[in-house]
Amino acid sequence: MDTNSVDYSFRQLTFDEFQLLVSWAANEGWNPGIDDATIFWNTDPDGYMGCFYKDRLIGGGSIVSYDGLFGFMGFFIVHSDYRGKGIGKKLWTLRKEKLLSRLQKDAAIGMDGVLAMQPFYKKGGFEIAFCDERYERRGSKFEVNSNIQIIKQSDFEALQEFDKSCFGVPRNKFLSQWLFSENAKTFLCKESNDICGYAVIRKCIKGYKIGPLFALNENIARSLYECCLNSAIDQSVYLDIPCSNTQAVQLVKDYNATYVFECARMYYGTPPDKMSDRIFGITSFELG
Repeated sequence: MDTNSVDYSFRQLTFDEFQLLVSWAANEGWNPGIDDATIFWNTDPDGYMGCFYKDRLIGGGSIVSYDGLFGFMGFFIVHSDYRGKGIGKKLWTLRKEKLLSRLQKDAAIGMDGVLAMQPFYKKGGFEIAFCDERYERRGSKFEVNSNIQIIKQSDFEALQEFDKSCFGVPRNKFLSQWLFSENAKTFLCKESNDICGYAVIRKCIKGYKIGPLFALNENIARSLYECCLNSAIDQSVYLDIPCSNTQAVQLVKDYNATYVFECARMYYGTPPDKMSDRIFGITSFELG
């Protein structure tokens, strides 16, 4: 098939079309969260683009803008019937160009690239910042640190600032949903009334995923990790760690978590300033 054919078109997705992408991802074992589609969409309804062949959706992905300050490309999938035809490469390039047009000058784009695609992404101007590795462990009983509590609406303003120090840019629209989703549990660590870490664990098609896991130090991260494990006893719990944080690497080793697979966090341009040593678990491979 010729991707320049008039039978092909590229345009912004509707919510129903985006949900179809999510269902493809689920069928291929990506294991999205139960509420991911709705939350991702509401974060940036203009942030999803698809390729169509004779009006049939055959591929798509996210091009989410965080208020023009930072962009993220994820959820990149082409239907299995249309792979190996150059469609993915063209769709990826168009998504990158479209996202750049939605961002402020000099704003960076992030993405998590699978091993096989990293050479292609490098040709497109992305550089590897660090490796992300997913680890799995069964939830089990732990004593809860007395400094940890459930996140409340009254915590939101202060938590936004803490999250910004870790993520690099504000993402208030995303957090307002992510933190209070029906299928998520949240844990906030405070010492002397100051926030020193938080974690979110959400229900997925299989088990639970933790993300983010942000903390001032390893001890706080461990307490938050234990709270998450304690909230999903005998269930599979997944944590995606940045290998650039050696304390995060040590954490999954000490809890005997099992390696699942890896990606690489890549950036086009200079990434936002952030306190990387606070990141013990990234939020998601889809939105950063």
